Amino acid sequence: MGDHFKTDTDQLGQFLKILEGCVRDLNEARAALAHVRADQIGTKRLDEACDGFQERWKYGSEQTKEMVEAVSEGVKSNKKAYEEVEDALEEAFKKMAEQETSRQGGTN
Repeated sequence: MGDHFKTDTDQLGQFLKILEGCVRDLNEARAALAHVRADQIGTKRLDEACDGFQERWKYGSEQTKEMVEAVSEGVKSNKKAYEEVEDALEEAFKKMAEQETSRQGGTN
């Protein structure tokens, strides 16, 4: 089973950077749109449509940001857990190698 499952913690780190970039981009887009007022655009109907879009965009982008942040936290936790397992395995293998070296040295 272990032959079919592999986790690359460096790729998890790259994925985290992408997620963090998404959050940053959403924040920048919201900030940019916050400065545009509907009454600057044109007709009353267009202004009303823009106001409605602004409200939906704000709500949707906030929801998306929260979801991306939640996924990011999960990936961070998983990355940390994988790294801890890798460190523990490395330490266990070192101890086993030291014990084997000691045992072989003691029998000669």
